[in-house]
Amino acid sequence: MNDHLETYEVAIIGLGPVGSALANILGQFDIKAVALDREKSACHLPRAVMFDDEIMRVFQSMGLAEKMKGITEVGGGARFIDADGNTLVHWPRLQVRSPNNWYVNYRFHQPDLENILREGFRRYPKITEKWGCSVTNLQQNADSVTVRYRESSTNSNKSLRAAYVIGCDGARSFARSCINPQIEDFGFHEPWLVIDLLMKNPQEVESRESFHFCEPERSGTFVFLGKKRKRWELRLNPDDTPEEICQPKFIWPLLERWISPAEAELERATVYTFHSTIAEQWRDGRIIIAGDAAHQTPPFMGQGMCAGIRDAANLGWKLQAMLKQGAPDTLLESYQLERYSHVKEYIDLTIQMGHMINRTASAIIAGNATDPADGPQTMKQLMPSLGPGLGVGSSQLIGSLFPQPKLQSGKLLDEEIGNGFALITSMSFQAELIESDREKIEKLKVAFLSDAMVELESWFKSHDIGAVLLRPDRYILGIAETSSDLTGLLAFFKTTEET
Repeated sequence: MNDHLETYEVAIIGLGPVGSALANILGQFDIKAVALDREKSACHLPRAVMFDDEIMRVFQSMGLAEKMKGITEVGGGARFIDADGNTLVHWPRLQVRSPNNWYVNYRFHQPDLENILREGFRRYPKITEKWGCSVTNLQQNADSVTVRYRESSTNSNKSLRAAYVIGCDGARSFARSCINPQIEDFGFHEPWLVIDLLMKNPQEVESRESFHFCEPERSGTFVFLGKKRKRWELRLNPDDTPEEICQPKFIWPLLERWISPAEAELERATVYTFHSTIAEQWRDGRIIIAGDAAHQTPPFMGQGMCAGIRDAANLGWKLQAMLKQGAPDTLLESYQLERYSHVKEYIDLTIQMGHMINRTASAIIAGNATDPADGPQTMKQLMPSLGPGLGVGSSQLIGSLFPQPKLQSGKLLDEEIGNGFALITSMSFQAELIESDREKIEKLKVAFLSDAMVELESWFKSHDIGAVLLRPDRYILGIAETSSDLTGLLAFFKTTEET
């Protein structure tokens, strides 16, 4: 009866950064996808302001890193400062390239970033975008999902069909409501005033650090954004009302110790309630959620958007494996298993940062910072591994992100190996391979690389292994100590086909 419906392999609900990132990934994999957004056009106001080296590496995989460099400023670390000006905690983020070969802290204006992502997926003729389309119903069967939506431009109800639906539709997610999961609540819910300013005379900045003001009367954060913009985030007190506190007559007295109306104009002031939650179920059959639809984190680490883009990178290659290579639907079972604990580590640390800022705790979470008894704490960069999901063997390296050194050719690792699976070996391991091993690798269409670059050889030596099998999202799937282990490592592909 519905054979006339437009049919796609994937429907994405929501065209913010997460949905747009997923559209780029699916476009690269030649997947026919449609993306629907309830708004008539993209939002032109700033919201997210930071991403890290791993996310720049994802943008690199899309071929968009150079354009992202053009709209970003490299940020510095952060300091937690008490009312007397003393540093309680220092989070150093040096402006040097990380093992991912990008900086650990990029600052940006979200409309600029979204424009690049939209231009990116428009390179692919199989990606369709539909604006002003509010999804009203998702009805799935064993083979597909029927998506019903209201098109504002024609004021009409329409439908389409997709093999899978990915809800990247934010905290008010319609897709999540169709799954109707229990929500795990971590208890941090606070209204904060977010103030964005445009500088009247942009000047070179003296410091690239952000500052958290840990003051009982009104805690707050100054966010480094570069020369053109400044942001303050200030916690609401019980006697504040959102309507009044967003007015310029209230805002400028709050900011007077830092900046005046003569120096900047108010671009936006709004009250956000910062949440800390994770949905307990991210998938129901062919309906899947990602980004804020699946999890919400306070902004103190700048990891909200990053977490969503990691979701997209995790999902993208798995959808490609199922839709283009015949992998079983059960491959999707690993999505939440891997992403849940990863994002929860960020949420846990962010909540601890929030308690520190509010002075309801005297220290950042143990294990990620030095002992406060030794003086100001020093935070470390958080680098969690994926939760238990896909893997060959039991190495602790499984689920960790493989570094991206520059090779002898001058190319970065990911530029050399492309966007599929890859076997990376030490030079000595490569020398031990016999012809039948090389034939297996070639038959599986797995990228194969060994390179004498010091960083790569040092990595293998430090871990006392000879080879790693990388997933398309550059996380380690399995390791081999010697060439005799290779058969077991490559058995992953046979196992996946038979599952």
